[in-house]
Amino acid sequence: MKNIILDEIAIKRAISRISNEILERSEEPDNLILLGIVSRGEDIAKRISLKIKEIEDINVPVYAINPINFRDDRENSRELDLDIEIDGKTVILIDDVIYTGRTVRAALDAILSIGRPRAIKLVALVDRGHRELPIRPDFVGKNLPTARREKVIVEISEVDGQDKVYIES
Repeated sequence: MKNIILDEIAIKRAISRISNEILERSEEPDNLILLGIVSRGEDIAKRISLKIKEIEDINVPVYAINPINFRDDRENSRELDLDIEIDGKTVILIDDVIYTGRTVRAALDAILSIGRPRAIKLVALVDRGHRELPIRPDFVGKNLPTARREKVIVEISEVDGQDKVYIES
């Protein structure tokens, strides 16, 4: 059974709200970098960048980050294939759903392995709770209390051909 939480219009509104909040809380919007956690986080980051361009006419660069080599539940090389300058920048890390916080923790380790940003802020389109680590997003599209047995599915047009967020039992 699918329980739709966000449709295309609601996702668009959430992206717009998050983009505005990022601009409102940024002392130096020209110093921002968006890092989207693959795969849907990257596409959400691109949408946020486009919205910021529309609002303030600022080009915010977008990069994809795959933190899999930094996960604490796998033995990996701890190498990151991302060649960007982040020292002194404000990095906005973007994911589709935040759950336990372990992917975000891995992404933080990955980011810090390549430089020292001024700050790292976290965006989650959906915050479903159940954190195992003390990590909380700075910008949230939708807070969605869930049961652990439920799955939150984010579909976005760039990957799935449509925009929606739903819960699968």
